[in-house]
Amino acid sequence: MTPEEMRNQKAAKAVVDALKNRHFEAYYAETSQEALILALSLIPKDHTVSFGGSATLDQIKIKEALHERGQKFIDRSKAANQNEAIELQRQALLCDTYLMSANALSADGILVNIDGNGNRVAALCYGPRQVIVVVGANKICSDLSSAIERARNHAAPINAQRFEIDTPCRKNGFCANCKREDSICAQIVITRLCRREGRIKVIVVSSELGF
Repeated sequence: MTPEEMRNQKAAKAVVDALKNRHFEAYYAETSQEALILALSLIPKDHTVSFGGSATLDQIKIKEALHERGQKFIDRSKAANQNEAIELQRQALLCDTYLMSANALSADGILVNIDGNGNRVAALCYGPRQVIVVVGANKICSDLSSAIERARNHAAPINAQRFEIDTPCRKNGFCANCKREDSICAQIVITRLCRREGRIKVIVVSSELGF
């Protein structure tokens, strides 16, 4: 095990305890495969599932696994047009299980997420019966300030590149605190505890996932 892997393992295990102290249902996984198996075990087969855009979810291949077992999906990527996609996003707010990652996670168990449209953070805050958040150890930050910094100056500029959004952060690689209508960080949500114990389930993976 490399020194980096040792750090990630220790940080991931420590943050699981911190999350539990904030009433999240938290789990530790060593690898992306373990995270996949654990996430599948938390989703009843009769649940309707939806998800927010996430490189982490793509990496663990949970969507493919759920399709293979015949899970019912609300999938905006299947929409014929933008209006239909928006309607599917609205329906997702009342699904049984919502899947997502986080942009950052503080060492004391606080989730930080940024959003453009707000559909992903809306589902995290309220609506779905349960939310499963899969987070790689590379997203664990020392404190809340550094978690917000990571979300705005690391995750947001990368997402601006992915989605080809013509914001200043796409051009220079850093948040410019812009007020553009298409700003990728219109919503910045800090989730400091799980208001209904166990509704938000967080799987912390010692592997590096997402960005």
